[in-house]
Amino acid sequence: MSEKQYRMPAEWSPHARTMLAWPVKDSLVYPENYNKVCAGYEELILAISEFEPVLLVVNPDDEANVAPRFTHASVELISLPHNDAWLRDNGPTFVRDDHHQLFGVNWGFNAWGEKYEPWDLDDEVAPALLSFMKVPVIDAPLILEGGSIHVDGEGTLLTTEECLLNPNRNPHLTKKDVEEHLKPLLGLSKIVWLPLGLDGDETDGHIDNVACFAAPGKVIIQVCNDPEDVNYARSQEHLDILRKETDATGRSFEIIQIEQPPYREVEGQRLTLSYINFYLVNDGLILPVFGGDATDFDKKAEEILQKAFPERTIRTIDGMAVIQEGGNVHCTTQQVPAEGKNK
Repeated sequence: MSEKQYRMPAEWSPHARTMLAWPVKDSLVYPENYNKVCAGYEELILAISEFEPVLLVVNPDDEANVAPRFTHASVELISLPHNDAWLRDNGPTFVRDDHHQLFGVNWGFNAWGEKYEPWDLDDEVAPALLSFMKVPVIDAPLILEGGSIHVDGEGTLLTTEECLLNPNRNPHLTKKDVEEHLKPLLGLSKIVWLPLGLDGDETDGHIDNVACFAAPGKVIIQVCNDPEDVNYARSQEHLDILRKETDATGRSFEIIQIEQPPYREVEGQRLTLSYINFYLVNDGLILPVFGGDATDFDKKAEEILQKAFPERTIRTIDGMAVIQEGGNVHCTTQQVPAEGKNK
């Protein structure tokens, strides 16, 4: 690998736009929910477009039906064949070099450890998008999904061992190998490893359901207060690790806790409900909420996030619209940094 250094801007840095991909009926776990899923994506895309432009990947056969949904919104469609709609995971990750030039990291993608076939089209989406945007490509020598990493823009990364060290991703790589690949690509000097993701998460523990940075030195984490819940022991261990850890500059973390919403399942499978799966847009925050018995938890999460991001407008959307497919707001989105020097 080249010794050239890059740096991934934090999500709160200014965006040029957000990228998403439109759902593919054949890929859905519950294809009978296709219209509901599409309505959820439409709500999300329109919400984001209130704050910044959107670039939406659509399959060629869907373009004529999707375009009318966004006639009056700041949404540009690009026709690209794809298998699934989780662009955070198969899309590019944007970084800058020392001269502030933008590059796109093209990670290998294997559908979360070869769980869903086919994924060949999804593996080609990132380089196709970068070609369309005329952004130079960096081909990364490892399989990685964007939802498995969070950065603070100042050299610190949060991730989980369950995902990045899973043998269904890069069985030939040790933890040290993974760190040596990530550090120059993302501009890191410190990687904070949490052991596990949330119970029931089919992504094998993506960090964007567990914890994220609110600012350098400040971490938001979802916690469980029910000792009978599997997530209780996990969140206690995560808290213990974060309290003892420091970031790349040596700062101890300020930790903000958000209580997880009540347990829900579909056909015996736990749904991975997470308030951490929010997405930062320019001057705003898009937050999935879950309603029903979670209403009070929804309100508390919104209050905590508003305090953490006092200058941002919080826009809530229906978090149940797409959750049965295995993810939520953050999983569907990928930010494109704006011009300039971003942290």
